[in-house]
Formats: sequence, C-alpha cells, structure tokens
Amino acid sequence: MRRNHLIAAAVICLVLIVYATLAKLAGRPALMGHAEAYWVVVIERFSAYGLLGFLLGFLLSFLLPGRVKLACAFVVAVAVGLEVLQAVTPDRDPRFIDVLQKAAGGTVGVLLAQTILAFLPRPPS
Repeated sequence: MRRNHLIAAAVICLVLIVYATLAKLAGRPALMGHAEAYWVVVIERFSAYGLLGFLLGFLLSFLLPGRVKLACAFVVAVAVGLEVLQAVTPDRDPRFIDVLQKAAGGTVGVLLAQTILAFLPRPPS
C-alpha cells in the first residue's frame, strides 16, 4: 500500500513541476507574487526538485533496491528535458543555471532519502 502512495505522490509532484515549468509566465504559480527576488526562485526550484528526488529515492528503493544512480539520472533528465521544452513556450527562457539548480535539488533529495533509508531498521528476511 505504501508503494501506491509513493507512486501517487511522485506523479503528482512531477505533474506540478511540469505545469510550473511550462506554463506561461503569467499563469505560473508564485510564492511571493510575480516580483519575487531571485533567491526565492532558486529556493523554489531547489525544493521542488528536492521533493521529487526524495520521493523517487524512496520509491526506487522499494521497487528497485540499490538504484540510486537511476533515481539521480531520472531527476537530472527531467530537469534538462523540461528546461529544453521551455524553449517552445514563447515567454519562457531556458538557462543552464536553472538546470544546475534543479539537478542539484533533485540529487540532494535522492541522497537524503537514501541516507534516511540507511538508518531505518530492515525487516527480517
């Protein structure tokens, strides 16, 4: 049952990230209004991808144990792919620094999930 909840949470997180990344600038969700400081946007990106990485880290530990690199690669691929797709949206501009921020957040999320799982007691086999 936990797997279903993790899958649903990861899919919902991914859908929200896709919407926020590809929506027109006027329709994009914002924490503090549309005149946000740059550091707020960096924190938004880092934490959104950190949550996605965290959920994927837990999910892949249940489905495919020992696949930390796969989870990190998936989060980085999502970051790169969505940033490239921003080039199609008229009022959005893809930037390499955004990819780095998103990939760093996702990788930290995966590693945090793996660190937490390392300290949890394992069920007897």
